[in-house]
Amino acid sequence: MIGRIGVLLLGTRGASGPGEVLVRVRGGSETFLAWSSDPLPQGASVLVIDFRGSRQVDVIEWTDPLNASSGVAGGAG
Repeated sequence: MIGRIGVLLLGTRGASGPGEVLVRVRGGSETFLAWSSDPLPQGASVLVIDFRGSRQVDVIEWTDPLNASSGVAGGAG
């Protein structure tokens, strides 16, 4: 899971609680509880940086560096 990009279906609340992320995995898409150090809004592209087990991951906000120079936010990959 680490290194995969996803999209938040429910925004995270930082230390106040998780959100939910949709990640492409195994030829399909799966949802996981998503934890982040800072609150992130619904629809944000995120990068999975740690796997907590039990369908829980740690995420950070992600902008695709290939699209960053054009000002376009990265999509779920």
